[in-house]
Amino acid sequence: MSADGAHPPDERELRDAFASKAQAELEAANRVAQGADAVPWSGDVFAEVAVVKGDPGPAEAAGGAALSGPDGEAARKALEALGFDPASVFATVARPEPDIDEEVLGARLRMQVEAVDPYAVVALDRVAAQVAGIAFELGALRSGRLVRAHGRVFVAADGLEESLADEALKRRVWRQLKTLSPRPPSL
Repeated sequence: MSADGAHPPDERELRDAFASKAQAELEAANRVAQGADAVPWSGDVFAEVAVVKGDPGPAEAAGGAALSGPDGEAARKALEALGFDPASVFATVARPEPDIDEEVLGARLRMQVEAVDPYAVVALDRVAAQVAGIAFELGALRSGRLVRAHGRVFVAADGLEESLADEALKRRVWRQLKTLSPRPPSL
C-alpha cells in the first residue's frame, strides 16, 4: 500500500495504461497528415518487431489493415522462422496515400514506432526503407544491411510482397531478412 492508502497498480493495470497511451500516440501519428489513416495499422502495441510496408497493396486497397494480405502472412512466417513471436508484430504502411510529403511520412512513422517501442523495425520494400531512413535520420537503408540506431535494429528488404510471385526475389528477400535475429536474453 502506498503512503496515500492506495494499492500500487498491478501488472494488468499497468499493461492497460500502456496500451491506452500507445493507442493515443498512434492516433496522434495519424493526425500528422490528411489521409495518413487511410490504411489502419494492425497488430500488437507491445510488439517486438515493427513491420513497415511502403505503399498499400491489393489487400490494403480493398480496405484491409496494414499487411492483411498474403504478404502479412509471409512476414509473420519469416519472423517466426527467425525466432520472433509472430503475435508480437506491429504492422503499418509508410505511405498510405500517394500525395503525403516524405518528411511528414517520416514524422508519422517515427511517432508510430516510438509509440510501440519495438526492438526491431523491418522495412519490407524500398519505399518503406526510404521513409524509415527519413524518420530515424539513417540515410538510405540498404537492403540486407542491419543498422543499430536509436535503441533498436533496422533491416530493409527489396520487396516482400513482390517476392511472393518471384522465386529468385523470394530467396533474396529471405537472405536479407536473415540478418535480423531476436534480442539476446538479458543477464
